[in-house]
Amino acid sequence: MQTVRSGIGLAALVLALAPHCALGAGAAQEATGAYGYARWWTAGEPREIPQRLSYPTATGLIATLSTSGAGGTADQPFFQPLGGNGRACVTCHQPADGMSLSVETIRERWRATQGHDPLFAAIDGSDCPSLPQEQESSHTLLLSRGLFRIARPWPPRDGAGRPIDPQFTIEVIRDPTGCNGDARYGLHGPQPMISVYRRPRPATNLKYVLAVGFPFEPKTGLPLPLDPETGLQVSGNLLADMRATTLKGQALDALRSHLQFMGEVPPATLAGIIAFESGLYTAASVDDRAGPLDADGAEGGPEALAAHRGGELQYGGQPVWQEFLAWKDGSTANTQLSETQREFRRSVARGAGLFANRNFLVRDSAGITNMGFGNPVRNSCAFCHNMQRTGMDVAPGQVDIGIANQPWASPSEHMPLFKLTCLAPYAPHPHLGRVVYTQDPGYALTTGKCIDIGKITAQSMRGLAARAPYFSDGSAQTLRDVVDYYDRRYHIGLSEQDKTDLANLMSVL
Repeated sequence: MQTVRSGIGLAALVLALAPHCALGAGAAQEATGAYGYARWWTAGEPREIPQRLSYPTATGLIATLSTSGAGGTADQPFFQPLGGNGRACVTCHQPADGMSLSVETIRERWRATQGHDPLFAAIDGSDCPSLPQEQESSHTLLLSRGLFRIARPWPPRDGAGRPIDPQFTIEVIRDPTGCNGDARYGLHGPQPMISVYRRPRPATNLKYVLAVGFPFEPKTGLPLPLDPETGLQVSGNLLADMRATTLKGQALDALRSHLQFMGEVPPATLAGIIAFESGLYTAASVDDRAGPLDADGAEGGPEALAAHRGGELQYGGQPVWQEFLAWKDGSTANTQLSETQREFRRSVARGAGLFANRNFLVRDSAGITNMGFGNPVRNSCAFCHNMQRTGMDVAPGQVDIGIANQPWASPSEHMPLFKLTCLAPYAPHPHLGRVVYTQDPGYALTTGKCIDIGKITAQSMRGLAARAPYFSDGSAQTLRDVVDYYDRRYHIGLSEQDKTDLANLMSVL
């Protein structure tokens, strides 16, 4: 396998992947070279890892750049089946899916392997390990929404493994998977656990994920937590519930819970995984409707993410997604673009303007409206999604936007439902009172605090087109569904054109 250098394109890859995914004209036009990579990276499979790897999406190309250069899977533990179930890190963080995992890919793997791929390991690739694993019905949430089971200890434990005295009790109201009531894996098992179900977060663009925006946590006024090994502050944006705060902690959590690694992890293995992940940058690079995304001032593609300094934490400075505002008049140095492509670019620019400037009333959202800003507070999407070039939160991004908590959560008979009752003398949830019904207690399963019920950490918006569905619970099947949710939740009053423009913006990130 040849090393892929700058300028080598996708022709062989396009041909190899044609039966498996849609590919538009723009991506095909970019293909000028050849490398025949299959879409799925199997744990332990010997391959060369190119410095830049691109894959087709429904509307163009997603690209991942490795600043550590080309190499081979044999020398990189990220690609090796290190635990007891045949998985590697790459199993759930696939380059073709923006270093995450799309539900389309998950379903294709089930069809191709009749459910025998390590992806469907009983521990978290099924609704519950006690179910008959050969049956498709035992993997409902993974196959329908791309959700993996996350088992959290009850009561919660701190970073040293010591039990935390929770401020609330928890009761299982609905248990469609059977796992929260399971005699071994459930709330009343020998090692009590709460099973929640979440999408895998992208293992890329970590310079931005780890960037520290404030010396304290603005949502609480408390100092940021410290890395116990380095003494440095940590961002708090790494995982959905902040159960790990460093790349080492995240890697250990994944190895032990998702790969079922037993015993002590060799330091060289941890170091290899962390070094590889830390050098990855992922973004859309070509869109058939807009043309190349890394030219004409747009600063799209992974190279721009790699080039900019330490996370680009400009809150209150230049507007987020300013790199796409240059498209507002449709002008471009690329004379090969059609008028249709120019009009699409104008739509993206309008979406960037809406994202930064369209104000609306944010109500009853813990992590925002209990911070002294007021309830409601008038601001735009960029109020929380404020980090340059990624749309993350420069502060630790644990916020309740209603994805998990009633009355705003999308009802689903397939998701568990919990009743959390805040105990005296602790303060109740700031917007929902003493009793909260939730499909995922979120950050509260880490802190044990009522104020944190339903909070989920915001994540990078880059590479969205490759990793549907969206939100931590996979409840938004499309980017338009994401826009529609926010419009309903906060009564924004978006027009059809507004919704189209915002969805178009997110599709080219």
